[in-house]
Amino acid sequence: MTDYTSPVRLGVVGLGFMGQTHATNAEELGHDVVAGADLVSETREEFARTYGAATYEDFDEMYEAEDLDAVAVATPNAYHEPAAVGALERDYDVLCEKPLAHTLESAERIAAAAADSEGFCAVNFHNRFSPATEMFKEYQAEGKFGDMNHVRANYVRSRGIPGVGSWFTDESLSGGGAVVDIGVHAIDFALYLLEYPEVEEVFAVTRSQFGDRDDYVDPDEWYDATEEAVFDVEDSATVMIRCAGDRTISLEVSWAANEPESQEVLARGTEAGARLDLGGDDLTVFGAGKQGTDHLVESTMSGGSLDHAGWEGSAKQFLDASRSGEPPALNTVEEALTVQRVIDAIYRSAESGACVSVADE
Repeated sequence: MTDYTSPVRLGVVGLGFMGQTHATNAEELGHDVVAGADLVSETREEFARTYGAATYEDFDEMYEAEDLDAVAVATPNAYHEPAAVGALERDYDVLCEKPLAHTLESAERIAAAAADSEGFCAVNFHNRFSPATEMFKEYQAEGKFGDMNHVRANYVRSRGIPGVGSWFTDESLSGGGAVVDIGVHAIDFALYLLEYPEVEEVFAVTRSQFGDRDDYVDPDEWYDATEEAVFDVEDSATVMIRCAGDRTISLEVSWAANEPESQEVLARGTEAGARLDLGGDDLTVFGAGKQGTDHLVESTMSGGSLDHAGWEGSAKQFLDASRSGEPPALNTVEEALTVQRVIDAIYRSAESGACVSVADE
């Protein structure tokens, strides 16, 4: 019989920065980091020292040897599927890094495995856990914005191409560039503000202009300028998404661009609109009134800090759900699959130069 009061016993697949982030959050939330798996021996040794956990080169060996409740998957995107499906087949709960996979077909197989499992799969869309987002959703539930009909979302870096020559810039491992790495957050967030309507059509233009220029890379990341370095992905995209009921999303995403950095999101409704940043604290509400005289309203609210925001908030929701035995209401595999369909449509549209439909089967 499952004990829904005991700490969750967590295994981690992929022990780099995000794998360690998941492990740290789990420990700070009172759960047990039991084991980790990674191909790199030095990374395994560091993880074992830091968390006092058993480590394995192969995640299947870890699954076989350890008594786990849940697994966090933080590998390069191309390896999400085997790690996640293997865990779900053993009825473990899975927290998968975004995006769900490197291709739509791979994402669909993960979702199918989750549907057949007694465990559940959630995806780490951590920008939902912020003061500004909490305020927006409360006002939305009260009807403050009326019918929400358009979201304009930006995730723009001026200089921010990560690890040129690493898996981030190798399409076979990542599945794409800026759209997959950071655009995925803006896509999910915009759909979340629109309450995840059915997506119908996508038109997109992608560009690859700065991958061979060391003056446009992330100043905090290394740059491999050798002939063997791979950069076969986009560094920016402009996207228009049409959803059911003529609701729309416009998206600007870039790793590098000659414009100011921005994570601003603007949402328009029939009664009011809003401005907030991904993961931000402040919410500005726009409207109009006739009290006294015709006027426009612009009111900014600064939210207090959340007990658990960002990555920690996403981890808490996942681990609370795993301990309770009830799948979480947010960050579901179904939502992640919708995002993956949009990503797939972005690349199909960019290749064809035309608007494409988004299959939802």
